Amino acid sequence: MITEKIKVRVTESGQTMEVVVYDKRASGIQVVLGEGVHSVKCELTPTRTGLAYVGSVMGREIVYERSREQVQADIDRLNPKMREFKR
Repeated sequence: MITEKIKVRVTESGQTMEVVVYDKRASGIQVVLGEGVHSVKCELTPTRTGLAYVGSVMGREIVYERSREQVQADIDRLNPKMREFKR
């Protein structure tokens, strides 16, 4: 299994950090910060304009600066069979 990592920005300090993607959908992204016992999950949800994803971890706001369309394109590129839904 390939571990996908994305870079998010902490709005308070402006620092960027790399986090592990737990689940990725256009409607939201779940990420894991930290490792082992000290890891924390966070749900990133799209902003009203759809130009970024925002979440809060331990009182700190983090931002993933990609639009919904870009995230959906990434999902389609990584797994093209997900688009072909048959009943």
